Order: sequence, then C-alpha cells, then structure tokens
Amino acid sequence: MKKVLVVEDNKDNLRLITYALERYGYEVVSAETGERGVELALSEHPFFIVMDINLPGIDGYETTRRIRASEANGNIPIIAITSYAMAGDMDRILAAGCTGYFEKPIDPLTIIEKIHALLRENQP
Repeated sequence: MKKVLVVEDNKDNLRLITYALERYGYEVVSAETGERGVELALSEHPFFIVMDINLPGIDGYETTRRIRASEANGNIPIIAITSYAMAGDMDRILAAGCTGYFEKPIDPLTIIEKIHALLRENQP
C-alpha cells in the first residue's frame, strides 16, 4: 500500500481528503503543521504529499521549500490543495516547489483521479 502525507490543519478538510485517498487504497499519514509535515516527509517517505498552503507556524510555501531542500526526496510530488485562488497564487505555489495545484473545495469523488492525471503529466 502506498503512503501519502497530507499536511492540513482543518479537521474537516483532512477527513475529506483522507476519505478520498483511502478509497483508492492509499495509507494516509497526516500533519497539522508545516513543521510536522517536514518531519513526516523525512521519516515516512510518502509516495506523494498533499499540501495546504494556509497552515499555523510555517506556511505551505515554506514547508514545501524545506521538503525540497531536505533529504526526503527532492522529486517527491507535492500537490497543493488550497483556498488561495487570487491572481498570482498559482504561480507562487508552483514557484515554491509544488508539482500542481487544486482549489478548495474539492470533490472527494474526483480529486484522486485529478491527482493521478497530474502525477502522470509530471513523470520524467
């Protein structure tokens, strides 16, 4: 079973994305802060990471940068799922090192298929 790290501080959003991931057979580990997300990325070696941007402590931008700079795996896919939808937000999210970006609210019935399509697009 492939492991996915979800970095999300909102319990309802965490429950929703966890449900969707587990439905597709993924094992989910979660962090409610960016600092914990970096720790888990290093220790758990997830297949991919789902990253909220608005987090307590360090935000999702900095969390992504730290994971990219760490020994976790600089190439691990990091997918932002966030309510940030203003002009320029997507560019900032991708510039921080995220592989892709989806806006909240998500549809738990289709989000994993969208993530899989994004992962296929970004394979070397």
